[in-house]
Amino acid sequence: MMADPIPGLTFRTAGRRDVPDLVQLIADDALAIGGDSDPRDPLYGEAFDRMAAQPGNRMVLAELDGRPVGCFQLTVVHGLGRRGAARATIESVKVASDLRGRGIGGAMMRHAVDLARAEGCALVQLTTQTRRTDAHRFYKRLGFQDSHIGMKLDLTRDG
Repeated sequence: MMADPIPGLTFRTAGRRDVPDLVQLIADDALAIGGDSDPRDPLYGEAFDRMAAQPGNRMVLAELDGRPVGCFQLTVVHGLGRRGAARATIESVKVASDLRGRGIGGAMMRHAVDLARAEGCALVQLTTQTRRTDAHRFYKRLGFQDSHIGMKLDLTRDG
C-alpha cells in the first residue's frame, strides 16, 4: 500500500557539504553509539569520502522544505547467493527527533526500497538494535520480517 506523499519532502544523495547535517541527525538519537558527535571532526569527512568512493554506497538526505530532517545509508552488495543476486543494506536510518511519528521514516524507507529496486537488488536487509522495540514494529509494518539473528564483534575494544 502506497502512503500519501508528504508535501515538501524530498530526497537526494548527500554530498560532502552535508556531513555536518548527517552527523547531527545521527547524533540526535538517544541510543546512538560512537562518542564524539562534533560535525567539524575531520574523521567524519574522511569517512564520508571513503563511502562516496565505494561503488553502490551512498547516504541519502531527506529534506522537508529545504530542512534536513532524515537520512539513511544504502549499500548495494553483490554476491553469489541467490544465483548472484544483489542485495541492499540499509543503515543509519534517522529522523529528526522533533518530527518523528509524522510519516517521514516510512517515506524514507519506501524511497530506499525504490532505490534498491532500481539497482536490481533482489532483497533489502537491515539490522536494528534489540532494544529498539518501536523500530521493530515500524519495520514490520513496512513488510520487513524477522529472518536472521544479527551478530557483531566490536573491534575497537581490547581483547
